[in-house]
Amino acid sequence: MKHYTLLFLLVSILSSFQVQGQKTSKTLVIGQFDKPDERYAIEVAITDLFTKNGVPSVPSLNVIKQGADPSILALDSIQSRLKQAGIDKIAIVNVRGYDRRFKISDKETSLKETLGRTSIYHIYREEATSVSFEFIFYKENKMVFRDILKCGNISDRDSVIKRIRKKLPKRMAKKWSQN
Repeated sequence: MKHYTLLFLLVSILSSFQVQGQKTSKTLVIGQFDKPDERYAIEVAITDLFTKNGVPSVPSLNVIKQGADPSILALDSIQSRLKQAGIDKIAIVNVRGYDRRFKISDKETSLKETLGRTSIYHIYREEATSVSFEFIFYKENKMVFRDILKCGNISDRDSVIKRIRKKLPKRMAKKWSQN
């Protein structure tokens, strides 16, 4: 009996050291939008959804100043600072368009190139009834995953955010679990 107690104590101590030694990895969420209010709304909504679904995340507004060029995140010095802060993945969110027929691109783009893009679309457009969001994930400056989330039956900006909050957790569980 003493041996079992000693073995249990030893295993529990070792497992607690392993848990303490592990770094929690976080995902930096970047909304690629020209308007600061749209960028803020998307980043906060996505960060909240990621965190609620077990993916610790941080909005880019906590890392770079408002109005700063997000392409600085591709610099090696900034990447090392992000790693020190426990951020090892970057998720970029943008509007792909207002149609339901978009396909996921096969072209692999670098982090610097993706961050250098400008957005020509807004979260909501007056005559649109659907919007397609593109999610691109990078780890160690390499693209690891890309997906499109289509939100239909929208009537204003708030309904778009509401649709994202409803559809994204289901999409994450179904398609993103392996990444």
